[in-house]
Amino acid sequence: MAKFTPPPLDGLKRRIDRHRQEKAGGRNGMFVRQTFLLSRQEAREKAREWFDEFPKAAYWTEVESWRQVEGDQIEFTMRRLPTAD
Repeated sequence: MAKFTPPPLDGLKRRIDRHRQEKAGGRNGMFVRQTFLLSRQEAREKAREWFDEFPKAAYWTEVESWRQVEGDQIEFTMRRLPTAD
């Protein structure tokens, strides 16, 4: 009896990311999004920069998604409102 293994989700993840980036580029969405691919330490520093520049309470800043890729690389998407009210 064959063991069931779920299909890889990499293609789906890429399509979702591409769709989000296209949507953010067209400003159809409510949030500004930017995706980065950095080393673990650089990723932490970049996230801190975003939280310092765009405080969570005013801009709803957050790390929307992240994943570890080859080696010590982290791919992540930061999200925030375009302006604070």
